[in-house]
Amino acid sequence: MLISCQVKINQDPSNANEDPQNQFDEIYEGLEFEMPRVLEPSIPDNSVNITDFGAVSGGIENNTEAFKSAIDALTKDGGGKVIVPRGIWLTGPITLKSNINLHLEEGSLILFSRDFDEYPLVETSFEGLNTVRCQSPINGRDLENVAITGKGIIDGSGDAWRMVKRSKLTTQQWKDLVASGGVLSDDGDTWYPTEKSKKGSVTTGNFNVPKGYSTMEEFEEIKDYLRPVMVSLINCNKVLLDGLIFQNSPAWNIHPLMCENVILRNLTVRNPWYSQNGDGLDLESCKNSIIYNCQFDVGDDAICIKSGKDEDGRERGIPTENLIIKNNIVYHGHGGVVVGSEMSGGVKNVHVSECMFIGTDVGLRFKSTRGRGGIVENIYISNIDMIDIPTDAIRFNMYYSGNSPVVEPEQEEVDVEALMAQMPDVTEETPQFRNIFMKDIVCRGAGRAVYLQGLPEMNLENVTIENATLIADKGLECFDAKDIVLKNVYFESDSEPLMLFLNGKNVQIEGLTVNENKSTDVTISGPFTDNIQFTDSEINKENVTIANSVKEEVIFN
Repeated sequence: MLISCQVKINQDPSNANEDPQNQFDEIYEGLEFEMPRVLEPSIPDNSVNITDFGAVSGGIENNTEAFKSAIDALTKDGGGKVIVPRGIWLTGPITLKSNINLHLEEGSLILFSRDFDEYPLVETSFEGLNTVRCQSPINGRDLENVAITGKGIIDGSGDAWRMVKRSKLTTQQWKDLVASGGVLSDDGDTWYPTEKSKKGSVTTGNFNVPKGYSTMEEFEEIKDYLRPVMVSLINCNKVLLDGLIFQNSPAWNIHPLMCENVILRNLTVRNPWYSQNGDGLDLESCKNSIIYNCQFDVGDDAICIKSGKDEDGRERGIPTENLIIKNNIVYHGHGGVVVGSEMSGGVKNVHVSECMFIGTDVGLRFKSTRGRGGIVENIYISNIDMIDIPTDAIRFNMYYSGNSPVVEPEQEEVDVEALMAQMPDVTEETPQFRNIFMKDIVCRGAGRAVYLQGLPEMNLENVTIENATLIADKGLECFDAKDIVLKNVYFESDSEPLMLFLNGKNVQIEGLTVNENKSTDVTISGPFTDNIQFTDSEINKENVTIANSVKEEVIFN
């Protein structure tokens, strides 16, 4: 039954049918780069209820056809709102179409089927590479004006898909899981939902693009291993996700890919802490996006910015650009806000502010490795609060999934010509991170305050940390980085040294203060070290150890 009504996509000042130039002025305040206003979807005022198409609540009857029929009926009339009323609605995959708003009323729960046969294999992209995976529970491709809104819950039944290690559960939880079905690894320490899932894990050696599998027939042999992202929106324009809880995804939770005009607001995104690949949000190769007023509590990276991986990403050549991340909370995740490691198409013009990270493994996380290529630049981060970060509050790691070089700060005799000869050439496969500015950062408790790790052949470049209070077990470590500025930074750390520099170039440290009775030692080494300056800082020259390999003078003002 098709009903014409006056309810639009939103009934608040952010209504999509109003002039977007007048909306959300506060979101754009203080923006450091030019960015057009992000356009909201414009959805017709028609609406249907899934019960009008035979949907039955209770979580027993499968409502796949009811959702499809409701979407098809609205599409014939130009689009509108598909209303999901209070109740538990079991369904297979939902394929969205243009001009559709999937709207969950308060008290509604969409529960996706645990029957893997309902999720056919499709060609897609995952972790930045072109590959084959099971169809996503919510999916849409080449759409315009698409929304998922309301106050309900979307549950991907991810626990039916994911392998689980015994060490992740209590004894009773493990017993209950094994009793529920599935199969165990040969050593009995890992649970798989099916034999196909186990075979995929054992034989492929690569979760993303399994080695030795190329045809659909071959992929069918390990189909259950190819867990889908829960929400997959590919090449869509004017996308809105607003107000909902997204939880328990098979792999990543929300994955906009090659989309434009994306708004994600007022969301709660959560996964079990032990869920492998349980990212909250992976925004990949998208242009003009806003993420604000959201909460994340997930098993992997929380808010992650990507643009493709290695050759596939470079060939796509679509950066993530013009992005605002504002007023979000991350309770658990491998990283709070993360760039990479799949950034081969580039990332530029990103504003992150007014976010809080509580117990995330890393706070602000930048990662890549040789082979990626791509340029990450023009990143502006401010007003970030962190507490109880187990590892690094701020981390740049250009050796992700690889072996970082062994640091020997006391090395005295260095064959510079030999080092230069061993240094890899700079090619299209060399990642670059530059022009990244952080200010007004507070971290109360971390394993290490700051870790800056560039590549010898492509240094981390032009990074500023200003007005920061960083309380951590360790202070700062900086390797192969240039044009680094620390201004008005307070360190409180017991580690010795407080700061360690290897091959730092043009490092400016101004107004640095430390807690009394805490470490103020600094170690500087590396034959490529050049121009490290301390100005108005509580670092005494006699507390600085300079290796004989350092050729340039360290300056104190």
